[in-house]
Amino acid sequence: MNLRKLLGHDDKFFDLLESSARQAQSSVQLLVTTLKNPETTPSLDEFVQARRKDKKITEEITEELCKTFVTPLEREDIEALSIALYKIPKTVEKFSEKFILCHNHIKEVDFTRQLKLLQQTTETVAEMVKKLRERVHLEKMKDQNSRLHYLEGEADKLMLELIKELYSGVHDPLKVIIILDLYETLERIIDRCRDAGNVIFQIVLKYS
Repeated sequence: MNLRKLLGHDDKFFDLLESSARQAQSSVQLLVTTLKNPETTPSLDEFVQARRKDKKITEEITEELCKTFVTPLEREDIEALSIALYKIPKTVEKFSEKFILCHNHIKEVDFTRQLKLLQQTTETVAEMVKKLRERVHLEKMKDQNSRLHYLEGEADKLMLELIKELYSGVHDPLKVIIILDLYETLERIIDRCRDAGNVIFQIVLKYS
């Protein structure tokens, strides 16, 4: 085995983590494309493939942790971040499953504002992961993490606004239940991004 790799002096782990973050972005972009075309019958296969790609990256990280003697970050931190990133496309897939089952009944629902927040949160997470390699100053990473929490707060406020509208009494009760579940799952994706950001920030704190 290459001594440089054995001692953890290559960029393999950073490459894999960044690849996982990009895969999370791709899964959200796939969701954006799907929800912006309500007249098109969506397919679950693409979401499953996106999640499987990230699962493969997660498994490769685990394998590399077993083969590498010294890692550029603490092992438990690499593993925690890997798992946190994987949960993003996994939750996207959960949403897509629900959406596909009922999309014929909710074509009029507008998810635009949630999608914008989703794109911003996954983009921020990807930037934070990339900055790990660069050993970015703590304050810069703190700003990025604060942005994630701000976006999560905006998602919470939007959720309350949407729930208020759902409970206005003008909607069919069954449709209210379906839409509310979808809203909550979208919000959960943003929560997954926040969780990944928190892991990254904790890693940076250790090395500051």
